[in-house]
Amino acid sequence: MTNISIEKKLNCIFTIYFKYNKMADLKDISTIEDIKQMVDSFYGNVRKDDLIGPIFNDKLQDRWEPHLQKMYNFWQTILFDVRAYSGTPFPPHKQLPVDKTHFDRWIQIFNSTIDSQFAGVITEEAKMRAANMAFMFSHKIEYFRNAENELRNSSKKF
Repeated sequence: MTNISIEKKLNCIFTIYFKYNKMADLKDISTIEDIKQMVDSFYGNVRKDDLIGPIFNDKLQDRWEPHLQKMYNFWQTILFDVRAYSGTPFPPHKQLPVDKTHFDRWIQIFNSTIDSQFAGVITEEAKMRAANMAFMFSHKIEYFRNAENELRNSSKKF
């Protein structure tokens, strides 16, 4: 065994130790105030992001407050089974100029934001739900774009 491998093992042990201790200091998402904190900090980070920030800022413009309220209600419904949100989340996203790269960034920002503030079962549920939503939205957008392109191309043939 070389010194390098021991050093790498110690580094790994310290990383796990410090990550575990940091998580022990964080509480789980448990209140509407926690959801508001999660949503506000997440969208604060989104707004500043070079890739997805301009898309959100262009779409929402001066309507951020109603959007944030809708997101509080959405996450309260998803995580606490409180019927605060009614609607269909996909249609407003269907025409956005986004692809898998944008959804990957969205998840990256979501997970890093939430991991810096919360830890626990509900926190992991939020991350899993967000990942599932990003995957579904990305594939549905791709599907509809491909269908529209096929329709356009087939109509050009006639």
